[in-house]
Amino acid sequence: MSHSHAVRVYYEDTDLAGIVYYANYLKFIERGRSEWVRTRGLDQARLKAETGIVFAVRRVEADYLRSAVFDDLLTVTTELRALGGARIDLWQQVLRGEEVLFTAQVTLVCMGSDGRAHRLPGEIRALLAQG
Repeated sequence: MSHSHAVRVYYEDTDLAGIVYYANYLKFIERGRSEWVRTRGLDQARLKAETGIVFAVRRVEADYLRSAVFDDLLTVTTELRALGGARIDLWQQVLRGEEVLFTAQVTLVCMGSDGRAHRLPGEIRALLAQG
């Protein structure tokens, strides 16, 4: 099941050509991932404070297919593809209506306060897997 998050393109998101600057798509999908985690009942700030666990991007493979422009209303979709021991694989898209503008395969890693990968605790795994 896919999670959706709306994003409006503001002037500050665009470049000299009037299109969304390529790096801002990464910001858009970050917002989508944060909201996906939130809808699963996880408060990332509390998770870090109580356990030291954070989710860090390990890998992004992105395709820029079409350009978004000022004032476009976009939808960021996030779909869980796989949960590994410490790994979370996601598929994300940025759409304008039905038109796919950007796609990304994103790998996150669960990290502890020591900066190393840690296995996802069972209760966190269960929350991420729901839906």
